[in-house]
Amino acid sequence: MSALPRAHGAAVLSARMRSSPEDFIVTEIDAFAATGSGEHLLLTVEKRGMNTAFAASRIAQWAGVPEMGIGYAGLKDRHAVTRQSFSVQLPGRADPDWSALAIPGVRVLAASRHDRKLKRGSHRGNRFRIRVRDVDGDRERVESRIAMIRERGVPNYFGEQRFGREAGNVDLAREMFKGRRVRRTEAGLALSAARSLVFNAVLAQRVDDGSWDCGLDGEVWMLAGTHSIFGPEPWTIDLARRLAAFDIDPTGPLVGEGELRTIARARDVEERAIAPYRDLVDGLAATGMSQQRRALRLRVEGLLHEWEADGSLVVEFRLAAGSFATVVLRELCAAPSAAA
Repeated sequence: MSALPRAHGAAVLSARMRSSPEDFIVTEIDAFAATGSGEHLLLTVEKRGMNTAFAASRIAQWAGVPEMGIGYAGLKDRHAVTRQSFSVQLPGRADPDWSALAIPGVRVLAASRHDRKLKRGSHRGNRFRIRVRDVDGDRERVESRIAMIRERGVPNYFGEQRFGREAGNVDLAREMFKGRRVRRTEAGLALSAARSLVFNAVLAQRVDDGSWDCGLDGEVWMLAGTHSIFGPEPWTIDLARRLAAFDIDPTGPLVGEGELRTIARARDVEERAIAPYRDLVDGLAATGMSQQRRALRLRVEGLLHEWEADGSLVVEFRLAAGSFATVVLRELCAAPSAAA
């Protein structure tokens, strides 16, 4: 991630991040309300210092159900306080006494019956409250950069957590493409990392040439909200108006089987960017995965900030599901140091 270009210029501050889990608070934004009936129990859970998969396994163990009976919409970081939903399949069973849940770092905030298992990506987004400490930087420049992020958004890179420790998930994908067999869950992470790396390469090229938040000839677009894809089509005043209003975004490829959808200059940029990753592109195509698209631009909604008495900076914002808070922070901060 450190090698990827920033859209708004060099970092305007350096700081220390995640001195404690409370410095990074994430709240999942649900896309629906519990139905009130059904064989699944929908839990709103607050967890501290624990990743989502581990929390799911502990909840399954406590409830006496197999791990496959636990559902969740999104993966949340370990080094944070996070509030998110889990579903627990309990066919023909009464609700457990969740007030007696005895898992260190996990607390149930609410529980209600629901008619289906939570699926990955079924949430609307996430709300973040992040504190960075020991800030070193000119406040006027920081204020200006925050205003720029609010106005234009940031490049919608995949964050470093997508790639695993020392990009190990990408290495695993390359081994898989050479014939190594791995468990299904590992395979999914590896394929996702490979796609993400190629997408980031395309987006980095668009950041370098200044076109990450505007349209090129032959562009394919994503409609905000529904994530519907349309184009390529000729550039018009109407497209320019919709782009400025964050109604549509230019897109980059999540590569797989088939041809790139872009044409003309947009296609040339994508082909040039993915050329160094031909092994990953061919490997992903061989799996039969279909081509998909992802927005190049990430809108940072509700962006607020506050300076605290000790000089710490607190920022709050909302992001759509599948986006990464770290790519917002990197447009402000040099690579932040974490407390030991």
